[in-house]
Amino acid sequence: MPYIADCRITTHQEVAPEHYRLVVHAPQLAKEAQPGQFCMLQVREGHYPFLRRPMSIERIFADGVSFLYKVVGEGTRMLSGMSQGQMLNVQGPLGKPFPRESGFDRYIITAGGIGIAPFPALADALKRELGKAPEVIIAARTERFLLCEKDFRQMGCKVHFATDDGSAGEKAFASEVLKRLSPAAGTVVYACGPMPMMKATHAVCAAAGAVCYASLEAEMACGDGVCLGCVVEANVEVETERMVRVCKDGPVFDTQLIQWESY
Repeated sequence: MPYIADCRITTHQEVAPEHYRLVVHAPQLAKEAQPGQFCMLQVREGHYPFLRRPMSIERIFADGVSFLYKVVGEGTRMLSGMSQGQMLNVQGPLGKPFPRESGFDRYIITAGGIGIAPFPALADALKRELGKAPEVIIAARTERFLLCEKDFRQMGCKVHFATDDGSAGEKAFASEVLKRLSPAAGTVVYACGPMPMMKATHAVCAAAGAVCYASLEAEMACGDGVCLGCVVEANVEVETERMVRVCKDGPVFDTQLIQWESY
């Protein structure tokens, strides 16, 4: 069940230029949270900025959770200025988590940029629950923005890099690396990142007969499906509309449900 509470910040550090990891003490949230869910964070007391900021849950600990985020606007800039010991108002966990189904031969994570944020928790859960350390593709513009490598390697994951400039791993897109890994009918792929990257990932999986789940990103006002500000076009009809809400119906979707031609 989602809840709203003031949570103490236990760690807040810059992990790459303009990228931060924030950890809060929130035992009840940690107990309820699942990989793929998100929270709405109040970055400042008062009425400005008026809206909370949605953040994927990066890791789930016994007594709290962490968030990995990039400074992209005034709200996240304010958040980056908060310090250890301060109280942060958190609403969550929200949304539907990543399916973690047994019976697949391979599990592959494909992340672009800050789309890496929800995957350390997923990799940890796959390893603990299914005994499967997923393969991980981390893509970014350049080497200094490749995040979470150490976390994944500690879980026993094989990590592949893709950078736009070739400064680390392959000079390639994440979908190109995925294609070379030859996913098949016994493969499940998890993706998060820019929409063109996830569209290309879906195409690779569809051609290979692999299952693909994508965690979509969207601007949100409420986080619980009321405002309809985060809808995307779908291949199915939901409540008489061919649209789905990223916050309530997702953020994790089977990629076959999304109308990728729109992106």
